[in-house]
Amino acid sequence: MRILLVEDDEKIASFVIKGLKAAGFAVDHARNGNDGLDLALAGDFDAAIVDLMLPGRDGLSLIREVRRSRLNTPVIILSARDGIDDRVRGLQTGSDDYLTKPFAFSELLARVQALIRRASGAAEPTRLSAADVTMDLLTRQVSRAGQPIELPPLEFALLEYLMRNAGRAVSKTMIMEHVWNYHFDPQTNVVESRIYRLREKLERGFETRLIHTVRGVGYIFKAAGAES
Repeated sequence: MRILLVEDDEKIASFVIKGLKAAGFAVDHARNGNDGLDLALAGDFDAAIVDLMLPGRDGLSLIREVRRSRLNTPVIILSARDGIDDRVRGLQTGSDDYLTKPFAFSELLARVQALIRRASGAAEPTRLSAADVTMDLLTRQVSRAGQPIELPPLEFALLEYLMRNAGRAVSKTMIMEHVWNYHFDPQTNVVESRIYRLREKLERGFETRLIHTVRGVGYIFKAAGAES
């Protein structure tokens, strides 16, 4: 899932980005309101976190333009302004939640997850299962046929994205944007190398392959029947 963060304070932005990535999100970061609006209008985000006091366009103006463009991306305002009038103004402009600084990251994460669940109309799963692989999103544990598999954070995020799209081919561009959080560079083989490492850990000792290459498209997670 992709989050847009519009925050000019580098210390706060670094703190939030690090936490969101550790929780499995891809994060696009804008340091001013104008760039934030451009990203919001051009990107496909599951939620946005927006500061109010920004260089260029302020946060309220950004949110107002997003809503005028009929985008329903859930928005959380982050602000040092903690007055009732500020909260009311923010919510009336079109934000979905308001969190004052300083804040605990655990609370921000919980609010982001709640807004995404509400927007999707479904409960966010804490456990994914596909074929004989089980992934616990809370404990970050993975097992296949009951056997534990140790994965570093990046490979965990890659497997999570493939499992969330089980049975559907995903392109390298999609993987780059959702897992690495940057646009596809045709000169890089970072996706192929990580897929190779993930396959080594997930499929070694098992007869059935799960991650298949779909020629000219990308990859698909399924137990059988794909090109490889």
